[in-house]
Amino acid sequence: MKLFVTSLLAALLALPAMSSFAAGEAAPAHGAAEAPAAAAPAKVAKPDLVKGGASFAAVCVACHGADGNSGSPENPKLAQQHPEYLVKQLQEFKAGKRKSPVMQGFASALSDDDMKNIAYWVTANKAKPGFAKDKELVSLGERIYRGGVQDRQIAACAGCHSPTGAGIPSQYPRLSGQHAQYTAAQLTAFRDGVRKNSLPMSQVAAKLNDREIRALADYIAGLR
Repeated sequence: MKLFVTSLLAALLALPAMSSFAAGEAAPAHGAAEAPAAAAPAKVAKPDLVKGGASFAAVCVACHGADGNSGSPENPKLAQQHPEYLVKQLQEFKAGKRKSPVMQGFASALSDDDMKNIAYWVTANKAKPGFAKDKELVSLGERIYRGGVQDRQIAACAGCHSPTGAGIPSQYPRLSGQHAQYTAAQLTAFRDGVRKNSLPMSQVAAKLNDREIRALADYIAGLR
């Protein structure tokens, strides 16, 4: 009997120690460090509107007006535009993706934070309404803007820029009330390959003739 108990005890002591982990769960290697906790997402800095207003007054006011409502038909109204769109344009001027010697010079001096501050400050201002001037052209412009030109596969502008010209934030710019001369110049630049920073606009403008561009620009000026 004593020999049996001694043999049983020896057999039990020879067995491996039981794991405290569930079956199928691997135990950590000896001395292995625990997995690091997931890093908290970086906080996005809010735009500084005070700095934005000061930068706008120092850099932009001469061409775009004190509140972003440009008095010159050659320079766009920036008030009430979507800030994401303005930041994108400034970045592309700086990078040379959108060509303009004047704007590239100004944008090159701005940091990303400067651009954001300026964009959010100016877009908080209300845009002044514009007016269509050519009654004959405005009806053609309205037809193209609202319905496109089906037989030439020209998409309706309203599909991206909304029926009122308000655009879609972060995607498509506001057009409502924009100077007709500026709009016509941009459509022509897209059509002629001078402006290349929007493939959809290049594709649409490529199908427009001069009269249709003038009609659209005049209609958009009075859109609200």
